[in-house]
Amino acid sequence: MSQLALRLAIEPLRTLAFGGISGAYAGIGTAITNPSRKLLIQNYTDVLITFSDNGVTDKFVLNPGTQFILDEALNHQGDYTASGTRFYAKGAPSLGAVYLSTWYGAS
Repeated sequence: MSQLALRLAIEPLRTLAFGGISGAYAGIGTAITNPSRKLLIQNYTDVLITFSDNGVTDKFVLNPGTQFILDEALNHQGDYTASGTRFYAKGAPSLGAVYLSTWYGAS
């Protein structure tokens, strides 16, 4: 991917419903296809959810009804979440889902 993209494109939404979330990590959809310039992870469940980018190590948590925005393209070019990265979630919700959106540079 060229560092000088002409437009920002969005990959399909990735979702993991509450029934698929347990005390063990479960993947939020598939791995990202393109290097991510912006990531949006939303926890619209009823409990605190723990997230990981390798399915083993806890990386960060989100309270119910909150979101995390990572704008990797802000103020610089080059350091992006790599294509092939998959995100995981664990917790014990009784309703809702977690969502992952990613934006990438396209020509």
